[in-house]
Amino acid sequence: MVWSAGHWDEVADYVASVGPRLLDAVGVEPGMKLLDVGTGSGGSVAIPAAQRGADVVGSDLTSTHFDDARRRAEGAGVSVEWVEADALELPFDDGSFDRVCSTFGHMFAPDHALAASELVRVCKPGGVIGFAAWSPTGLVGRMFRVTASHMPPPPEGFQPPPLWGDEGHVWELMEPLGVELEFKPMVNVFEHESLEAYSEHFENNFGPMVTARAALGDDWPAAKAEIEALFESANQADDGSVHLEGE
Repeated sequence: MVWSAGHWDEVADYVASVGPRLLDAVGVEPGMKLLDVGTGSGGSVAIPAAQRGADVVGSDLTSTHFDDARRRAEGAGVSVEWVEADALELPFDDGSFDRVCSTFGHMFAPDHALAASELVRVCKPGGVIGFAAWSPTGLVGRMFRVTASHMPPPPEGFQPPPLWGDEGHVWELMEPLGVELEFKPMVNVFEHESLEAYSEHFENNFGPMVTARAALGDDWPAAKAEIEALFESANQADDGSVHLEGE
């Protein structure tokens, strides 16, 4: 499985600032029930929501993340319920949550329409669903596209995860479900001391890259070189460090 490869918690902090901004957007108050879909080790949404007084469930298809999640929650002094769950078949009753959130989690479920319907199903009437997804035209979306160009063809009907960052695609998925939609462009900053160290860190810890390296074998260096060239062209730092912005 892609997300059990590598070590997600080693790269989780690169996107940790996205969750609190998402929580600001959806409005989280003490006592609300909140579900974080694709929680990983919980540092982006689940734990910050619990710190705001919400009653939080963090769900993820990869339960091996939960050791790190429990450690993070204990360090933050909060309690979160961690549940192994597929975003395509959430094990919760209809209308269970006031807020349903996901930062770069549900977007990797292979059936986009079913994932959308599950987000809506478990949200209470009048509740709010909030998610952050990489734009297909932004840096991270382009990175996934570069990686995919070196991989075997995907199954018929495959929809790239960054389509969740395309407003038209989200309209098609969510509007028929009776959801009022609002979009807000956001940027996540990735920083590191050097491009070489940044690339190596992701290659060794980020599940999709670890999986691609294993699948490509001797062909991996060519893919890696193209990814590094993308990062170098997008790097806004001029002192040898890394400052990348992902839409």
